[in-house]
Amino acid sequence: MKLRYLPLILKNCWRNRRRTILTILSIGVSMCLLGVMIAMYHAFFLSDPLPDEALRVWTRNRVSFTVAIPQSYQAQIRKVPGVREVMVVDWFGGTYKDSRDPKNMFARFATEPQKLFTVFGEFRMPEDQKKAFLEDRTGCVIGRDLANKFNFHVGDRLHLMGDIYQGDYDFTIRGIFDSPRASDLMYFNKEYIEQGMSERRRGNVGMYVTLIDDPNHAGRIAEEVDNEFRNATAQTRTETEQAFSVGFLALLGNVKMFLIGISAAVMFTILLVSANTMAMSVRERVREVGVLKTLGFTPGTILGLILGEAALISVAGGTLGYLISTVLLRGVAKSPFGGFLPPMKIFDTPVALVCVATAAVIGMISSLVPAMNASRTSIVQALRTTD
Repeated sequence: MKLRYLPLILKNCWRNRRRTILTILSIGVSMCLLGVMIAMYHAFFLSDPLPDEALRVWTRNRVSFTVAIPQSYQAQIRKVPGVREVMVVDWFGGTYKDSRDPKNMFARFATEPQKLFTVFGEFRMPEDQKKAFLEDRTGCVIGRDLANKFNFHVGDRLHLMGDIYQGDYDFTIRGIFDSPRASDLMYFNKEYIEQGMSERRRGNVGMYVTLIDDPNHAGRIAEEVDNEFRNATAQTRTETEQAFSVGFLALLGNVKMFLIGISAAVMFTILLVSANTMAMSVRERVREVGVLKTLGFTPGTILGLILGEAALISVAGGTLGYLISTVLLRGVAKSPFGGFLPPMKIFDTPVALVCVATAAVIGMISSLVPAMNASRTSIVQALRTTD
């Protein structure tokens, strides 16, 4: 298709403005959802981990991370070659203010304060705040996103009502850390909650986060850790941080099939919308096709004009949809569970190209049948039509 026909394609697109605008909006809404699905799939299964993230592996109970493992495992994991540090991480749960309000939901972890900023090297916080956190057993540190969300400041009191760990707990915010990822997070000293636990529950932990010496050793270290407890009562499963995050979401079901299924449904919707639009557009212009052929336009040129019109409308809808999807992705990243998700780029060029190209291809496929019928219509038959 020669570029000299582009003005004609643009004029044909805009001849029925209402239909064109509604079609672009319909495709845009569909592509918005597709953009979010593709971005999440890319982040979960195709993206490379951040440098600091690649240096961490997580160990949990083989059954589920909701089942505890003995704290005695920590010393054995520490002996595995390539391990630099091992830190306890317990999901606290609990309630802040009112559990019925999702805005009050954020991640709360009991951990070992002296190891936190070693294992999570990307966390940045002033040294005086780190020192205050280490010296106060009832102290806690929170992420910048959480501080901004509730307007928390250093020195504020924070009250949580326990559920997994029964009781009421008062914390003092001793520091606010910055992180390259979503930081709707809270960390505090595990010893503080253990003092109120029964003797039976003490000595168990939820998970271990292990800092390793080289990302290339992650597979070997994970295998050695799990082999260490292969015959133990509580067997373990050790995996990279990225795999652990995806495994956390797997509680919702098969995430990969879920994303693929929604993407397929969205593409089918775009196909129907575009096909309906182009079928109506071609049916209205049968006589014009006859006139074009009389003027010397070949069937191939007419086919290209119609396909180009469909592709242009679809690309416009795809571009609009992807731009809207970036807004939704920002909301997902800032959600209470954003800290558990792999890093997602708000604007990712490969994802944008996939979305727009998918829209264009689907638009052309959907218009192929009416375009071929129009290009094959004889001059006499086209000029005789009364539609």
